[in-house]
Amino acid sequence: MSQETIAQNYAETLYELGKKSNQLEEYAVLLDAVAGAVEASPTAQMVFASPRVTKNEKARILANALPHAPKEFVLFLQAVVKRGRQHLFRQMARQYLALVDLAFNRLRAEVTLAREPDAELEEAIRQALERASGKEVIARYHLDPGILGGTIVRVGERYHDGSVKRRMTMLRRQLLSK
Repeated sequence: MSQETIAQNYAETLYELGKKSNQLEEYAVLLDAVAGAVEASPTAQMVFASPRVTKNEKARILANALPHAPKEFVLFLQAVVKRGRQHLFRQMARQYLALVDLAFNRLRAEVTLAREPDAELEEAIRQALERASGKEVIARYHLDPGILGGTIVRVGERYHDGSVKRRMTMLRRQLLSK
């Protein structure tokens, strides 16, 4: 079984737990935070990867690190660790977030602009994406002065390059092909 499939199975399990306890959003935030904390800490990575630290000790460390987290969430993480799957936290978080977004009819978009957008432009872009998709859109904005103008939008696997740089490249190709 592939790592992605295993992560998907765990994400679906956590999704069912979150749905039952009406804490889908909270679990998404917590799982992302756990994955981020492990990624950001070389010490945590070493502890979770070390065969010298027992699985029970790793589970205890997680419980101590999350004293205010819902009990079933902590038990889920401990089950993951006891099965030696803690290296999949980031993949589980991505898969889980996709399930939550699907449940709430949301899309996540990565929008690249040549200049810093103001709040009005961000809202206009978000509304345009919502009209086009028929779903709520959560947009993250990135700056790349190299695109010269326009926008590049990525939603899942879909990619739309409306940048001035791409248009200039296309025009150049057309002119050179004649």
